[in-house]
Amino acid sequence: MPGPLPPTEVYASERVVVLVSCVLSFLGSSLLVCTHALWPELRTRPRQLLLYLSLADLLSALSYFYGVLQDFDRTSWDCVLQGALSTFSNTSSFFWTMAIALYLYITIVRGSPTGTGLLCCFHVVSWGVPLGITVAAVALKKIGYDASNVSVGWCWVNLDAEDRVLWMLLTGKVWEILAYVTLPVLYILIKKHINRAVSILLLSLSEYRPILSRAPAFQPRTSIADKKLILIPVIFIILRIWSTVRFILTLCNSPAVQNSVLVVLHGIGNTFQGGANCIMFVLCTRVVRTRLFSSICCCHYDELDWPLQRSNDWQCPEPHKNKDVPGPERTKPLLSST
Repeated sequence: MPGPLPPTEVYASERVVVLVSCVLSFLGSSLLVCTHALWPELRTRPRQLLLYLSLADLLSALSYFYGVLQDFDRTSWDCVLQGALSTFSNTSSFFWTMAIALYLYITIVRGSPTGTGLLCCFHVVSWGVPLGITVAAVALKKIGYDASNVSVGWCWVNLDAEDRVLWMLLTGKVWEILAYVTLPVLYILIKKHINRAVSILLLSLSEYRPILSRAPAFQPRTSIADKKLILIPVIFIILRIWSTVRFILTLCNSPAVQNSVLVVLHGIGNTFQGGANCIMFVLCTRVVRTRLFSSICCCHYDELDWPLQRSNDWQCPEPHKNKDVPGPERTKPLLSST
């Protein structure tokens, strides 16, 4: 590998932007955790996985905030500590993001029952693998000052490590690239399955005149669910791609890695995941958003009803039950439009 590039200078304005992104991510992750803690009716299995993702993003935002605030210029004990925390939390965030997609694929597409065994497996992989990698990296002194060529002021893989490319891959990049491939594939399969199930449902309903008028009501809900299924991997890639671009530029020893726009986009992309999840699963989720605004305004909406099936924002309400309408296929859970 060619010799390292000179350190990238992170200007004060760039640091301010990234610090604001860290704060917003921290607030977004905190809000997701609070909604889970305050409202038991929202504690579905998918949102339980989202809680663990939010905890990882919360720790990630805190560690990045400290790193950007310090703007390290050498390896020190707090540089190593910050680098270890951000490595662990960032890698764990990748695993929990993929775990949510895998869970939805197993339950919606495969129709397989899930229990505590699968959740335990997710815990072992999503916490255990990042922890093992981080402990190994710290023990072998691979975490340290990286001249901000593959970061934005924080510490990551030590610039002086001869095998730094290998450790950059192990401590983040290989999992990031794996997520680029895995997430779109899984969500496309889920989306196709939902569209096929809805088509079968509407076709069945069309044979029954008394309930024909209810059929179009499913189309807006599934349409919004489709948009969410598309946006989840798209937002992830939009946020994370800039760090991958700078990583590749660093491998090529290109001075473009120090471009100010790339630096800012990298900083925002690595730190704003918690904020993006909050926008997607709180502010853009009708059931949670209405409940949140109701609590903030200290008022009560009489029209709101909170049965268990409404609280599961990953599922559409079951269609009108009629003993003449065939089919468990029609009532298979779908991702919610809310």
